[in-house]
Amino acid sequence: MTARVAVVGGGLAGVTAALHCADAGADVLLLESRPRLGGLAGSTRRGGLAVDTGQHVFLRCCTAYRGLLDRLGATGDVTLQDRLDIPVHRPGARPTRLRRTGLPAPLHLAGALGSYRPLTVPDRLRVAAAALALRRVDRDDPATDRRSFASWLRAHGQGEPAVTALWDLVGVATLNAPASGASLALAATVFQDGLLADAAAGDIGWSRVPLGDLHDVAARRALSAAGVAVRTGTRVRALHPVAGGWAVDVLDRHPGTQREETLTVDRIVCAVPPGAADRLLPAGAVGLPSGWAERLGSVPIVNLHVVYDRRVLDTPFAAAVGSPVQWVFDRTGPSGAGRSHPDGAQYLAVSQSAADDLVGEPLAALRERFLPALAALFPAARTARVLDFFVTREPHATFRAAPGSASLRPGPVTSAPGLALAGAWTATGWPATLEGAVRSGAAAAQVVLDVPARPGVAA
Repeated sequence: MTARVAVVGGGLAGVTAALHCADAGADVLLLESRPRLGGLAGSTRRGGLAVDTGQHVFLRCCTAYRGLLDRLGATGDVTLQDRLDIPVHRPGARPTRLRRTGLPAPLHLAGALGSYRPLTVPDRLRVAAAALALRRVDRDDPATDRRSFASWLRAHGQGEPAVTALWDLVGVATLNAPASGASLALAATVFQDGLLADAAAGDIGWSRVPLGDLHDVAARRALSAAGVAVRTGTRVRALHPVAGGWAVDVLDRHPGTQREETLTVDRIVCAVPPGAADRLLPAGAVGLPSGWAERLGSVPIVNLHVVYDRRVLDTPFAAAVGSPVQWVFDRTGPSGAGRSHPDGAQYLAVSQSAADDLVGEPLAALRERFLPALAALFPAARTARVLDFFVTREPHATFRAAPGSASLRPGPVTSAPGLALAGAWTATGWPATLEGAVRSGAAAAQVVLDVPARPGVAA
């Protein structure tokens, strides 16, 4: 008989696990509480705009995520740079660029660092020495995870200007934490795999369509073709081991109706956030002390959305230093702003990671702070008219990548037979990224596929 697998959670980890299990011949049911798939990497509508829930990019080294795009038939909907090229803006200064050459790593970044105007020449030399030392950090050593990235940078001659103008430029966006609050092991993963080991690894990719087109529309199409049954608007309330398998208590919520039901399956992939996993998992399933999910914690991301009546940014994205602004993305085309707003309008999404200080700020305060900051970075914004300004907030966007966080990230294997864990917060070795989510889903699928059948249950 065919194994029946329930995948709880329709984010990238759950979608990946469902596809892997279906490809292996399992009868798969995917359960998602939201009305859409994609989790925190999806889209919503605001009038005529398609608004992404976050500004997600990927790197050439993100082989698992790129493989998922191929599986979804969505590779043609993304752009991947030929060579890493990051425009960096500062108030009152000409933009500079962090652009790699065709030389092998780490020489590929020597020219960009040598001409990086936000840093003095001595600082650039010290950065180069620290980068070479960072290549040698053993990120698998538990002591490395317990150390903060900031303390390591200080020990390697990195002052505040270098941290804020370079290390945090990359680190905050990828770790959702500044160097002072980040695990050295996770920071080493980002810089080693993304920038220091292979010259092409850090080339940046992004979606040319709303993220929902990739992670919901294309995902549903691929799941349907693979024979996966998808139920959205379905909240999983409890998981119970029963003779020969698992009982899954669900609540279907659709406009005007609610229906409770108990499903029976052989195996489960639990691909929900850590707090939800802690509530659903049987006691002792992950071998962590009580309160582990709360201790792992979460960090918000805030996105500021600005529609101008004209173009103010002439590149697909830009980073900023010396400004409250972190990263800015031109989402005019993917959002449909060209159809819903006057000709020539430009829609910018400003992504603010590690946004503990912003997530509770009222809209008016954010507008008052960030519109002048954008005008200081982009001269054309000083005379442009703002057609719309709104904010989206993800209070629990990622786990907190703090020193010691590795001890609170369980792997895919649990002590409960037939139950596996997935999610970017699990022990993938990566921070909370698209790549980490996909890797976790593949690993969890392998676990449930490898579990021997219990008595009375076919493998």
